[in-house]
Parts: sequence; structure tokens; C-alpha cells
Amino acid sequence: MRYFFKLLLFVFIFLRYLNAHSQSTQLPASKPNILLVFADDLGYMDCGFTGSKIMETPNIDALSKKGMVFNNAYAGAGNCAPSRAALISGLYSPRTGVYAVGSTTRGPVGLMKLVPVRNNVSLNPSFNTIAEGLKGQGYATAIFGKWHLADSKETQPEAQGFDLYKEGQKEQSAKGSNEAADPKGVSYLTETAVKFMQQTKDRPFFVYLAHNAIHSKLEAKAETIAKFKKKGLTDKLALYAACTYDFDASLGVILDFLKKSGLEKNTLVIFTSDNGATQQSSQEPLRGNKGSYYEGGIREPFIAYWPGHIKPGAVNSTPIINLDFYPTFMSLAGDHHFKGDGEDLMPLLLGQQTETIRKSIYWYFPGYLDNPVIRGRDKVFRTRPVAVVRKGDFKLHLYLEEWILDGGKDKINENNAVELYNIKTDDGERLNLAGTNLAKRDELLADLLSWMEKTKAPLPTKITATNKPVQGTVGGEN
Repeated sequence: MRYFFKLLLFVFIFLRYLNAHSQSTQLPASKPNILLVFADDLGYMDCGFTGSKIMETPNIDALSKKGMVFNNAYAGAGNCAPSRAALISGLYSPRTGVYAVGSTTRGPVGLMKLVPVRNNVSLNPSFNTIAEGLKGQGYATAIFGKWHLADSKETQPEAQGFDLYKEGQKEQSAKGSNEAADPKGVSYLTETAVKFMQQTKDRPFFVYLAHNAIHSKLEAKAETIAKFKKKGLTDKLALYAACTYDFDASLGVILDFLKKSGLEKNTLVIFTSDNGATQQSSQEPLRGNKGSYYEGGIREPFIAYWPGHIKPGAVNSTPIINLDFYPTFMSLAGDHHFKGDGEDLMPLLLGQQTETIRKSIYWYFPGYLDNPVIRGRDKVFRTRPVAVVRKGDFKLHLYLEEWILDGGKDKINENNAVELYNIKTDDGERLNLAGTNLAKRDELLADLLSWMEKTKAPLPTKITATNKPVQGTVGGEN
């Protein structure tokens, strides 16, 4: 009998050892894969599931029914580079100094009333990127497509945590690919990403699929353009819709791969865009377009998909922003200690929390962007220097020209420095409440000014005889 109990004890200890050993060796492989599909200039109203009557996005729409939709999801900025800097660093623009593409002095300098804050054209290597964070957790990391944050070897993706970087267009040209068959490179980038996921499927991966579509110059397959011309659209609108449709098709390819490869159940897929649509696509009922800080410039389509974990068909109205990706992905990888400006979205994604995860969301742009947007504030610029906060249902814009030059808070009732909107009831930002809801105006203004002080947000300066705006080198709709 004594021998029998000793044998049982030995078996028990041995099984515990095997279980512990198995868990420790399988832990890296059990970490979920992360796939971030990032569109370029795809506006909130450019998808079927968000209400477009012109665009056809069958794969995006299908994903919205299988995953969780966030209908108050925001970009970190109103155009490409600063939005991507926020995503990659998990930090607000004043901390990175990336505010625009190329220059913050864009447009006629004679109509600028302040000297803009100088722009950083790259992400400083001192910032720990999302790729570096995940690589430290055992992830294979890759970016396919647009980086837009480098001006030197030290600021390229490979120097900032990515194991592999494929830009797309250069590689296509080198291979002699038929650009007419794949004009925006969506198929090439998708196929290259699929190959990487196949090769690294035995370890967790982070794939940042940053498409060049649908950014100008608009290009699409000839047969797709013909499809939309048959619907009676103008040549310009048919091209826009066709480019969007070709992009959507690439999403279908990659989702089909995940399903057939068996990777689907262990892969979190995030689909969104870097900023609002250009003026080629009205975002009504939302106001504005890319480059502005009205809803049409910064609100994005957003879907999170992870079968077995995220409830299909769920809709969440919590305001979120793309710098939330960093802490969310790190949390998913098992590291809950990242300290940045974002919030961990996992409790929302898993349905464990339904209330708001933060007090406020902020944006800051201390410069000028040319080309006015649809139903904008300005007839010349997409935006002038502005700071913005969304807190609960309300959103406040603080225009820095009037604030600095026309009396600031002392003259707030008359200087037109502030606009206040109730986004829940007026997402088109038509009714300015700054003159009627003074309590809410002052609450959000105090919140915004406190944040600007906390982040050391640099203010544009007054123009003097020796300090005048100098025309930037980048124009157009970047």
C-alpha cells in the first residue's frame, strides 16, 4: 500500500512538471497574432457599412458584421505623417513634434497671421515604437507599404523595430510588375504580407499592412473603373469608387488566407484608416475632410475582428484614437506596463467594459495646411493653427490665431476663438454652442489648456519684422 501511494505521488509530481514545462514552452506561440490593416485617406463615409451610397466595400461590410465596430474612432491627426507617428509611438503630436507632412507652413504666407511651430519630418529614434515593444515580447514584426516617418537610415522601419519592410512600389518596379493590373500595389502588398505570415506562423507576428490606397494619385483597374462608370458616375467619382473597391478586394484576400491557413482564431485583426478623405469625397453629414479637425478629417471607419473573443456584430460608441493601439497590442502580448498617451482597448474589445475608458481625447496642429475643405471654417486653408478636445459627447476647437492675437480668454465671448459642438446630437458640427453653453465651453477649454501645458505643446508665435512665415516645400493634399 505504501508503494502504491508513493507511485501516485510520483505520477502527480511528474504530471505537474510536464504541465508546467508545456506551458512555459508554448507561451510565446500562444500569444495572439496582430494584423493591422491601415488604409490611406479612406474617409469615414467611404464605406458601405458607415452609410456610403456610392462606394462598394463588400469585404469591409462583411467584416463589420463579424467583428466589433467603433463608430467614434479617430485618427491621431488630420493627415498622414502625424497620424502614423501617433500610432507608432503611442504619443500625442506635441510629444513627437510631427504635425504635418513636410511643413507646417503650407499655403499663401501673406494670409498667415502667426509663425507656425516647426515640424519634425521623421519620428525620432529615441521613441520606443510599437514594433520595438512587440519584438521585445517575442513577435516577428513587419510593415508592408507606407511608413512616411523617415528622413535618414536611423529613422527607417528596420531601425525602429521592424524585422522586414517592403515599401511596395519600388519592389514592384524592380520586379517589372504590370502596374496596370495592380495600379496602387494593393495586390502586391497583400501577397507579400501573406507570404510573411505563412513563414512566421509558428511564432506570434505583428503585421502592419499600410496600404498606399486610396491616396492620390487615384488609380484603379480598368475593369473596375468601367464597372462604376456603368452606374452613371462621373469619371472622377468612378475612379474614386473604383480605387476604393480594389482596396476592399485586397482585404477579402487576406481574410480568406487567415481562415484557410488556420490562423484566424489566433489573430486580432484591426481595420481602419489614417485620416479622413480628401475633398474628392464629401463626408457629409460629417463636416470637413483630410487636413481639417472637424469630424470629416479625423473620424475613421474602425473594425476589430477576433473570432471567439470579440462579439460579432457589436457596435461600440466609446471615443477611441489610434494611439490606443500601442497599449492595446502590448496588453495582448502580455505586457501591461506601457506608459504612453493611449489606453488599453482590450476590456472594450472583449466586452468586459462598456463605459468610456478615458476622460478626453486631444489633437494639436500649430500650423497651416493649404486647400480649403468642404464646409470648412476657412476659404483658403484646410486648417489654421488649432487645438481640439473631445470630452464625452462634446468637442471644442480652440483657434490659436484669435486666441493669441485677439485677447484670449478675456475676450472669449467676442473673439471667435472657440467652437463647441455636441457630437452626439450634431456630428455634422453645424450648431456652435460656444456662446450658449458657457459652462461646458469653459469646462472643455480648461481641460484643453491643462493638457497643452502638460504636454508642453509649443504655441505659434506672433509675426515680427524679423520673424515671418516661410513658404513650406510640400503642397497638394498630403
